[in-house]
Amino acid sequence: MKKIWIGIVALVITIGAASSLQFFDLPFQKEKEAEIVEPPLIDSLENQVFLYGINVTGLNIVEGTVSKNQTLGSILAPFNVPYQIIDQIAKKSKEIFDVRGIAANKKFTVVTPADSAQAAFFIYEPNPAEYVVFNLDSIDIYKAEKPAEFRTKEAGGIINSNLSADMTGLGITYDIIDQFADLYGWSIDFGALQKGDKFKVSYQEKVIDGVVVGVSDIQTAFFEHKGTPYYAIPFEQNGEIAFFDQNGDSFKKAFLRDPLKYSRISSRYSLKRFHPVQKRYKAHLGTDYAAPTGTEIRSVGEGTITDARYSSANGNYVKIKHNGTYTTQYLHMSKIAKGIKPGTRIKQGQVIGYVGSTGLATGPHLCFRFWKNGKQEDWLREKIPPSEPISSANKLAFESTKAEYMERLATISIPGEPETLVAETPKPVIPAKSE
Repeated sequence: MKKIWIGIVALVITIGAASSLQFFDLPFQKEKEAEIVEPPLIDSLENQVFLYGINVTGLNIVEGTVSKNQTLGSILAPFNVPYQIIDQIAKKSKEIFDVRGIAANKKFTVVTPADSAQAAFFIYEPNPAEYVVFNLDSIDIYKAEKPAEFRTKEAGGIINSNLSADMTGLGITYDIIDQFADLYGWSIDFGALQKGDKFKVSYQEKVIDGVVVGVSDIQTAFFEHKGTPYYAIPFEQNGEIAFFDQNGDSFKKAFLRDPLKYSRISSRYSLKRFHPVQKRYKAHLGTDYAAPTGTEIRSVGEGTITDARYSSANGNYVKIKHNGTYTTQYLHMSKIAKGIKPGTRIKQGQVIGYVGSTGLATGPHLCFRFWKNGKQEDWLREKIPPSEPISSANKLAFESTKAEYMERLATISIPGEPETLVAETPKPVIPAKSE
């Protein structure tokens, strides 16, 4: 642990300054002496030091890192905090932060008054973005976020192998790749990309203490597949911001394209497939997604849970009724998510379980099944109707927004491209009102 002593900066004594004038016996000495005024002592904010929102001026600060198997008690014991106070803090903090969650290699700070050996504050950082303050005097606990800076991040590239590899090669995070795949999932078959397909994306990074701790949602995007451009323009309609293409058609569908974030399809819908466990040919009326055990499984759409249990063939599985037409089922889970039970209302994208290999499965994967009007259909061939396109009342406003974002996309360069990919689009002319 390193110890940092913080004190109040002493004021310059004006008498000393006057004495120095006498020493040099300057000709303007007496005139200057008459002008010297003793400055008042002002306890201004400039002379105060704040840490985690606490005024620590004149206090002792100790910073450290939690050691393996260290607890709140063992951390605070060297700072003369009575066991009774530690016990009160532990009990009172459960709803804000359970101190049993204090983990090794996490940073903590202890604040001690200059005239006391007993700590007054304990601050713990569970992650780079948040901190928990324990006031050991008033037994008060609260959680807060560190000040963050948001920086716009833009990137463009060309497909050489696959979307994931080519995007991560440009420093794009998996969160943004997942969002990109969800955005274009119904427009582009990412399993059939061609070398030379192009992409651009703009989003924001959340930065704390100079370290990127997260990313925002995609702000705008572009994809060119087999020579066809697909622009993603954000626009608010009916009180909701959604993405529309350059023709004003919505990217949003009633369902996500995949129940797992960007993953590999290992087996498709087939009326005659050799079953790897039963060793015979039989219909496989689902789509298999290969993924590591524990990968989050999400509902492709809003709906109500009708089944959430174990069976010998399906293993742990969940079934969701979305409306009078569509039903989906998710098989072979390692476990079902907490709170998922019959009757529960589910949102699109909500985690309902985790990939596993329970039931008749040779390895970890998700078998996803899809019903339309009571009949199992091939999910990958299904045409899901889009959401409402840009209304006639919003067309003029959308054209203006589209022009703005297309110009912005045009400024994003692609390595190896000698010219900008997107030409500047003229903004629509709004006719003047007649008198």
